[in-house]
Amino acid sequence: MKEIVIDAAQKGQRLDKFVLKYLNKAPASFVYKMLRKKNIKLNDKRASGNELLNEGDSIKLFFSDETVSLFRQEKGEIKKTSSLPEIIYEDENIIALNKPAGLIVHPDVNHKTDTLNDRIIYYLYSKGEYLPGDVFKPSVCNRLDINTSGVVVAGKNYAALRELSRAFKEHSLKKEYLTVVKGEIKTPGQIEGYLAKTEGNFVTIFPQKEKNTKYVKTLYSPIKVRDGFTLLNVELLTGKSHQIRACLSYIGHPIVGDGKYGDMNTNRYFYGFGLKNQLLHAKRLTLFTENELKYLWGKELVAPENHVFKRVLKGLNLNV
Repeated sequence: MKEIVIDAAQKGQRLDKFVLKYLNKAPASFVYKMLRKKNIKLNDKRASGNELLNEGDSIKLFFSDETVSLFRQEKGEIKKTSSLPEIIYEDENIIALNKPAGLIVHPDVNHKTDTLNDRIIYYLYSKGEYLPGDVFKPSVCNRLDINTSGVVVAGKNYAALRELSRAFKEHSLKKEYLTVVKGEIKTPGQIEGYLAKTEGNFVTIFPQKEKNTKYVKTLYSPIKVRDGFTLLNVELLTGKSHQIRACLSYIGHPIVGDGKYGDMNTNRYFYGFGLKNQLLHAKRLTLFTENELKYLWGKELVAPENHVFKRVLKGLNLNV
């Protein structure tokens, strides 16, 4: 018999989902069969699998150690990663970082290791807040493009991750970005349209709904205007890939440095500032979270701009 006592990081999960992650090599049919046969019990009582786990709950697996070993693959030591970016906020439930441009959040075909998520996991592992064998694995909730800098937040336990994920999905957060665009924008405005993904990880904005498009809405407000360029505050009311970049290009004000949606002649001018990518920074994330994270309601997570961003602002006399 194997007993598992639920800790604070694991609470909030469904029993069946937890056991499936714990017995990570077991087929789902085996787990549900064991539940039906009362070989998996919650707090010494029969369980169906849909119960939500609380801290201190006891799960008992009434089968041999050999069976547990057969269906559970233990994970080894976490590999050391590069150092963690600047921490802008951390408590027992969440961690927020100032992601630099050039660092990918999650792995892709070109970047399989040393991602931001990898660095967070190693950081928590080195503090003793995460063990490789844990069923729950901390994770980043919001993705930024690899060349966009700024606020990224991760859940350190299941309940926090679930609440943050809900808030992002339901858009119950305020997401503000800072950027510099070509052209002079002198009044606030909004961009509404329909976004479609095309070949080459490119998106297009349409004024009306087309097949396979998704509604997007973006607010913008000028902070300072100088000599053909504008420092903008941008707020995302929806959150689609490349939304800000594509929307601002759509209205004729592309972000400087943007090699995909921008103006190539303008971008060449900014090479002298050391700018190699779009000048887009996730400046502020205001949390309106509930449940386990209700104590963070109204909390502002603010990420300072990097030195290249500041150099561009100074060079264009757009610093405030």
